[in-house]
Amino acid sequence: MERGSEWIEVGSRLASSDTRWVDGSEVDSESPPLSFEEWGGGGEGGTWEVGESSLGEKGSLRRRLMRKPKRVDSFDVEAMDIADAHKHHLKDLSVWGTLAMAFQTLGVVYGDLGTSPLYVFSDVFSKVPVKSEVDVLGALSLVMYTIALVPFAKYVFIVLKANDNGEGGTFALYSLICRYAKVNLLPNRQRADEDISSFRLKLPTPELERALNIKARLEGRSSLKTLLLVLVLMGTSMVIGDGILTPAMSVMSAVSGLQGEIPGFKADAVVLVSIIILVGLFSIQRFGTGKVGFMFAPILALWFFSLSSIGIYNIVKYDITVLRAFNPSYIYLFFKKNSGKAWSALGGCVLCITGSEAMFADLGHFSVKSIQIGFTCVVFPCLLLAYMGQAAYLMENPGSVDRIFYDSVPDVLFWPVFVIATLAAMIASQAMISATFSCIKQSMALGCFPRLKIIHTSRRLMGQIYIPVINWFLMIMCIVIVAAFKNTTDIANAYGIAEVGVMVVSTTLVTLVMLLIWQTNLFLVICFPAIFGTVELIYLSAVLTKIAEGGWLPLAFASFFLCLMYVWNYGSVLKYQSEIREKISMDFMLELGSTLGTVRVPGIGLLYNELVQGIPSILGQFLIGLPAIHSTLVFVCIKYVPVPVVPQEERFLFRRVCPKDYHMFRCIARYGYKDVRKEDHQAFEQLLVESLEKFLRREAQEIALESSVKELEIDIESVRLSNAGSPNVAEDLRMPLLSIQMTDDVNNSIRVEDLALLPSSAMPSDDDPGLEYELAALTEATESGFTYLLAHGDVRARKESWFLKKLVINYFYAFLRRNCRAGTANLSVPHMNIMQVGMTYMV
Repeated sequence: MERGSEWIEVGSRLASSDTRWVDGSEVDSESPPLSFEEWGGGGEGGTWEVGESSLGEKGSLRRRLMRKPKRVDSFDVEAMDIADAHKHHLKDLSVWGTLAMAFQTLGVVYGDLGTSPLYVFSDVFSKVPVKSEVDVLGALSLVMYTIALVPFAKYVFIVLKANDNGEGGTFALYSLICRYAKVNLLPNRQRADEDISSFRLKLPTPELERALNIKARLEGRSSLKTLLLVLVLMGTSMVIGDGILTPAMSVMSAVSGLQGEIPGFKADAVVLVSIIILVGLFSIQRFGTGKVGFMFAPILALWFFSLSSIGIYNIVKYDITVLRAFNPSYIYLFFKKNSGKAWSALGGCVLCITGSEAMFADLGHFSVKSIQIGFTCVVFPCLLLAYMGQAAYLMENPGSVDRIFYDSVPDVLFWPVFVIATLAAMIASQAMISATFSCIKQSMALGCFPRLKIIHTSRRLMGQIYIPVINWFLMIMCIVIVAAFKNTTDIANAYGIAEVGVMVVSTTLVTLVMLLIWQTNLFLVICFPAIFGTVELIYLSAVLTKIAEGGWLPLAFASFFLCLMYVWNYGSVLKYQSEIREKISMDFMLELGSTLGTVRVPGIGLLYNELVQGIPSILGQFLIGLPAIHSTLVFVCIKYVPVPVVPQEERFLFRRVCPKDYHMFRCIARYGYKDVRKEDHQAFEQLLVESLEKFLRREAQEIALESSVKELEIDIESVRLSNAGSPNVAEDLRMPLLSIQMTDDVNNSIRVEDLALLPSSAMPSDDDPGLEYELAALTEATESGFTYLLAHGDVRARKESWFLKKLVINYFYAFLRRNCRAGTANLSVPHMNIMQVGMTYMV
């Protein structure tokens, strides 16, 4: 109890400091004990706090070094890291490096956006017949300003800045918010996670009451947390829907150009050729995009060059007056003339910005500046020229609306352009398929998707992955869509709903980021959703009118994946809460003794569990069922934290469990949602043992340091008492030893760099008997081998639970757990070294 009170005193002292976390609050006075580095002692120029209290009637001051107490052998406190936190900053690219990266974005980021001229005007004018120049100029002006407003103004200059350490996408925004406010429904957050170099953020104005009040409301209401999660899952579901619709729409639009060129090439032939291309496209996914990635950028660069060249040719040849479309008044005239039909045409107009979300979602592979340069200097002007060229052609040939793109191409260039268009459509499809894989991997990492087999197709680029189950699911759905709809018009109706849905979600999340993290001026915060949100809601209202004409399809996909992800997250949270509720008490462990009530045999047992604090109940099952247990036990928790990447040297957190003779430790292996667990079990074992050795050495160093500081404190106190009549002498004796700096405040500090003046006995070496014994025991256990102790946990709803809860937990969630990838396969554990027991939790 003394130790606990001392911790509260230390925490309160820290709370009075100027240091603030990302949420703007001071260090929690009731937070668990801090490690040496967390105190500031592990870094350069760190300090220790010194407290003062009155002593005697004359108010003489006694300085007492406030060090953390001896380690509490409790499994209910946080593990300590085994390496100092390091800041990782990306090196600024040179001008040529940035330009080279901007060129690469053409092949990865802008494939979907670049192929939109294939089908935008044909879909728009299928709702509004071309009867006058107002129709053409109004539609052109609408397309031009839509591109300028959404991808250019919103994404390029605002949304790209809301990245999570260089990562973009819906889940990146969610992880950013989770780091700022405790809104994650899975209660496995630790204060030590904030020491990850990519976790902590410095707020420019943390005192703003508005941000803190919003944060408090989010953290205090579970309904708001659930609403935020559902919003993120909805956006993710829409992205997956895009992954289904993009290949079907792009490939079919490219192939449809053959209808007017080859006699007898009807709709059925378009469907057949499209299906053949789609099967080939999905079949090569297992080889990875890296093998053909170097071809993407040149092909798309050639595609954009073709768009701009053909556009300029048509403008000059047919009607240069289409430049009048820069006047936005033609949008008003367009709606005034066509009224309801013009509103319906918005569903086709929104197709000109499909793929805009890819600029943000694919940010992790590029820099913000490279994406901005690529769009501003190449994509934006080329798209404008392409649409203006098509409009100029329509001014002279209003009957060519059905296949406007290919009709506007000069006859001599038809076949080269057709080949390039088909390749560009495949690349656009490839980009969305890869984005779907990446999105599902992020969902799995944050506990929102069942575990699936992930294959990494590149040793150099960690982001290139392949998920077989999702790949074949996407292929089957694409084939079904092409075969069922047989034309691009109905697919376009479905396509628009998915795209606008993702945009509305991103606008909402970025607004929340502006309020909480950026703490932007309230007027600007209001302007962002007022302008962009209003435009997107207008487009959404237009595409929702097409539900009966194919718009139901993305809603069905989104509903399916939303239910799947939410059920998995809901069941996972209940399972974790059950494990916390049934964890083993420390008193019980101490009663068992160091033998744990059984025989300890040489070897290392790695007991995998999901708890970050507390002794999992599964240990009791192993102690009951096994005649012996390993001499060294490590409780391993694979934990995903809301950051993109955790540096290797910050991967592990360690903590000793029970007294030293128990030889039990807790290890938390932390991964970001973009991290790739490519190491095999042997590499993981080696890294774990090396990290454990570092922990033991540092622990011994801290114990020796504590003893020396305590002795030094006694010596200083003795000198002070012996020189009570001459305080200056006491000050002279104390200053050279620890260089305690006097301040006017009652808080003073001892510089850590002056600890080098401590006796050499304070610094342990390998000759330390205790450390030498533990290292020898660890070496012996390592040589005896590793055994993986795994738990197969099942969750069942109680009899008195609601029917809906029973249905979700006992059937839906249980079905997903039975059919998802097993934990042993996910951990790359050799089957011969596995021991597994089953448990059922009643929730």
